Amino acid sequence: MAVSLMWLYIRIHKCDIRPFVVEGKQVGLIKSDVLKHLEKYPEVFCIRACEQTKQGLVELNPAFRDYNERTEQLEKVLRNLRSEGLFPALQGWRDEYFEVKADCRALLKMERAATPLFGVRKYGVDINGYVRHPTLGLCIWLQQRSNTKETWPGKWDNMVGGGLSVGFGIKETAIKEAAEEASIPSDLVKNLVSAGCVSFYFESRQGLFPNTEYVFDLELPLDFVPQNADGEVQAFELLTAKDCVERVFTSDFKTTSAPVVIDFLIRHGHITADDVVDFTQIVELLHVPLQSIYTYKTRFEQSIKQPQFLPGDSKNCNCAIFQKISMENGHKKAN
Repeated sequence: MAVSLMWLYIRIHKCDIRPFVVEGKQVGLIKSDVLKHLEKYPEVFCIRACEQTKQGLVELNPAFRDYNERTEQLEKVLRNLRSEGLFPALQGWRDEYFEVKADCRALLKMERAATPLFGVRKYGVDINGYVRHPTLGLCIWLQQRSNTKETWPGKWDNMVGGGLSVGFGIKETAIKEAAEEASIPSDLVKNLVSAGCVSFYFESRQGLFPNTEYVFDLELPLDFVPQNADGEVQAFELLTAKDCVERVFTSDFKTTSAPVVIDFLIRHGHITADDVVDFTQIVELLHVPLQSIYTYKTRFEQSIKQPQFLPGDSKNCNCAIFQKISMENGHKKAN
């Protein structure tokens, strides 16, 4: 698992990935195989060279003036790409939206299934449900995902987890997912304890997953048995800490949920440096500094910000400080 989560540090130096910039802020990373299809939409995306990235960057047209216009123009492209069947990720279209943010400011919203194509940071909530058994000690509840799930069907997963969608807060999402996935009643869910977060970077055929998961621990009564309510879970199983350690490192476990469970087991002393050879590497990969990776700032942001001009007005466009690479009409008016 450590190897699968280390791809970023290798790939980013091979110049295969470009920053994705919106309103002068880096919000994502775009691979070359995605970029070649975005080049078909010069009215929406501009490809530029810059001093800070040898491979250049991809910028959403800065003439899109607000959250709604940026969302609308990007949505048109995504729906076209979906209809062309070019990307496996878009086959799982959900009509569920994640916000694309920079410095806590929402710049636009994007279909959840499309976020891996742009390497957009995603946020989720996970609940570690556990019991303290009088003879078995610490035991952890895990769920097995439904075989009909679009992503990771049939894989073992944390007891409760869900993405942070537009319009929902962190604690609100935790409570909602606890009810939907495990039927945890309000008198128990009120005992949620915040346990920080984990952050990691993962790549699959779907795209790039820079994930940050807000983690909660929840001690449950011995007689509580989770019951699924939304049809997305086929089974729950209560495992001893030892059995949980063995399962979480197998291919049967959902890779992007494993960090949360591993973090829990480390915090409770069931994975230690004496047990795992690459312990320090694993701990580091549970807390990848995504904020540092997403740090590109345009030169015009570092000086006095120039006024925005309409697409096509290249004479006055404040983006002319960059050299265009392949999109000659990078600021052409979007329809």
